[in-house]
Parts: sequence; structure tokens; C-alpha cells
Amino acid sequence: MQKMRKKLVSLAVVCAMAAPLQAAVIEGNALYDHLFKTGTLDHVGAGTQLVYSRQVSNTMLPEAATRDTGQVVLTLEAGETPMAALQFQQDGKHRNLGTFPASIGNPMIMYFAETIARDMAETAGGSPFYIRNRLKEALVSAAEVSEGTAMVDGKEVAVSTITMVPFANDPNRARMQGFADLTLTVTVSQDVPGWYLAMAADAQHDGQGYRSETRFMALEAK
Repeated sequence: MQKMRKKLVSLAVVCAMAAPLQAAVIEGNALYDHLFKTGTLDHVGAGTQLVYSRQVSNTMLPEAATRDTGQVVLTLEAGETPMAALQFQQDGKHRNLGTFPASIGNPMIMYFAETIARDMAETAGGSPFYIRNRLKEALVSAAEVSEGTAMVDGKEVAVSTITMVPFANDPNRARMQGFADLTLTVTVSQDVPGWYLAMAADAQHDGQGYRSETRFMALEAK
């Protein structure tokens, strides 16, 4: 039986961005610093957990979508070097995903990118190393960023949404079986514990579709 956990902050409603401003371009180090922001776990106390939902749909591999839909829990562990431990949970079972120094920031962005690379390789074929490298390039090259608001725990907060199309100019687009126009969106806010409100990947083509969304749900006491 899982231990009862006290919910400290919950995600009540997330609405579409209200009256977003015209998107601006962000690139290079500025993009990297925005996506891989350091210090995002500094104010999340040891012994607490950030809970995320991961929802996956995949018409090409529905069994994989069922397998990969669940919760991801980040636990802050005290110590001389504070650590962030990730665990995937589904139907009362769990799988450890790794432990990372909390000082580097929230590892959920790395988990998100890695799962998208794996899902794309599993669904469309091709080299997972090639896909992973192209995604990494997208995370440090150029993207559009727009500003808006969302409701978090009953409060309206400012958010930024970064949008990337990593394979827009890829020479192997024709071989990507529906993933050529894969779009990544990452919504962040300084008012959300751990910085990341939602991270989504979407690819639709000829009636076939893939979508993965990882969304912050709660800050809880372990």
C-alpha cells in the first residue's frame, strides 16, 4: 500500500494562454538557459515530491501508448549533495528512472526529450541516436516563445511557451513516417514548482497521430 501523501500545491485548472503576445524568436544560449534553467529545485524542500502526469496517444502503436501513460514522480532527497530521483508509476507498480544532482535543475526536461526520441524511434524506425541528436540540436538552436497566463492552484500566473519543430529542415523528413512535422512545446513559469508546467510533443499525418504530454500536477509531502 502506498503511503499517504499530503498535497501542498495542486494543479487545479490549466487554461489556454490568454491573449498571447506575438511570438518572438529565442535562440542559442538564451534558449538553452530558458529550457534548462538552473536553480529550479532550489526552493523545493527535501522530502517533497513533484508529481507529473504523462498521457500518450499513438494510433500507430496503441499498446506503447498504454504502456507509457502514467505518473512521473520527482522526489527531492536530502544529503550532502541533494538529489532528484525520478520514478514512473502505473497501476500500483513503479520503475526507477534515475537519480540526478538537484543543483543542475529539474531533470524532467531531459526525461521528456529522451522519451520522445525513444517513442519516435520505436514508432517510425530509424536510428535512435540520429533522432536524439536532432532533438538535442533543436533544444539549443532557435524557437518561438510566446507569453500568456494559466490557472495554477486557483491562481492566474504568467507563463512562457516555447515551440520547436526539430525536423522542419531535416534531409530525412520523407523517411520519418509522420514525425517530420513533430512539434515540441514547453510551457514554463517561475510560479510553478520545478519551473515546467507542461511539455508536449505532437505529430499528425494522414489520419495517424502521436501525442505525448507531461504535465505538472502537484507538489506533495512524501
